Amino acid sequence: MRLKSLLKQVTTFSVVGLLAFGLAGCSVDNSVKESKETAATTDNQVSEGTDNQQAASNVLDKDTLIIGLDDTFAPMGFKDEKGEIVGFDVDLAKAVAEKLGKKIEFQPIDWSMKETELKSGNIDFIWNGYSITDERKEQVAFGTPYLKNRQIIITLADSPINTKADLKDKVVGAQTGSTAVDAIETEPEVLATFKDGKPVTYETNNDVLMDLEAGRLDAVVADEIIVKYYISKKGAEKYKILDEDFGEEEYGVGMRKEDTALVEAFNKAYAELKQEGKLAEISKTWFGDDITQ
Repeated sequence: MRLKSLLKQVTTFSVVGLLAFGLAGCSVDNSVKESKETAATTDNQVSEGTDNQQAASNVLDKDTLIIGLDDTFAPMGFKDEKGEIVGFDVDLAKAVAEKLGKKIEFQPIDWSMKETELKSGNIDFIWNGYSITDERKEQVAFGTPYLKNRQIIITLADSPINTKADLKDKVVGAQTGSTAVDAIETEPEVLATFKDGKPVTYETNNDVLMDLEAGRLDAVVADEIIVKYYISKKGAEKYKILDEDFGEEEYGVGMRKEDTALVEAFNKAYAELKQEGKLAEISKTWFGDDITQ
């Protein structure tokens, strides 16, 4: 009996020992596995960081730089009657590209997605009457500001609207994703008086101004530069620009924040073009005067 009992105890201890050893082995294996997975994750993060740094440093190694633009934004960048993209910003971009020794490609984009297009690497510049704002500064790096602009209010010439107060219960239009909308929102007390308490937004400024002509809008808020160019072609006597506006701003060229070398190269090229008188020449072609800064 004692022998059987002894053998039973030995057998039990052996099984327990084997189980403990197996569990310990699993724990070690899991720890090793977790360590490997952690190391792999760290390696991937380092690799991604390195890739981003390389992308940032290599943008100037590209033969062709891509500009994202709204190709209906006359006179900054738009399609002419032949379907070619022309404009002040287009001529300026070509001059800067020549200074940089690069080819340039103009890529029409959905203007409301411009920052996304830049961050994803689909374009290298946002360059088309792109207003500088604090909110946009958080997303992109801006080059030297080159033009001043105002967000003005325009109506038809026979409209009874003469002040912001007259916009009460009126249908006001603006372009989606534009600083016109941002500027209106900085004056919530005025915005609240619009019909439905908000502006009617459109994909392009052309669409906004056409609906004003058609009488579907009572007023439009838009960039002074594009409005004055538009009405000069349509007949300025048909329109009225109010004395009051929604504020001043500056145009700048947007680039990825990590592309510091590109920003520096742009600023250097811009300064040289200004000193050489090329900026004034381009401005006079489109505006009849040098309005650059």
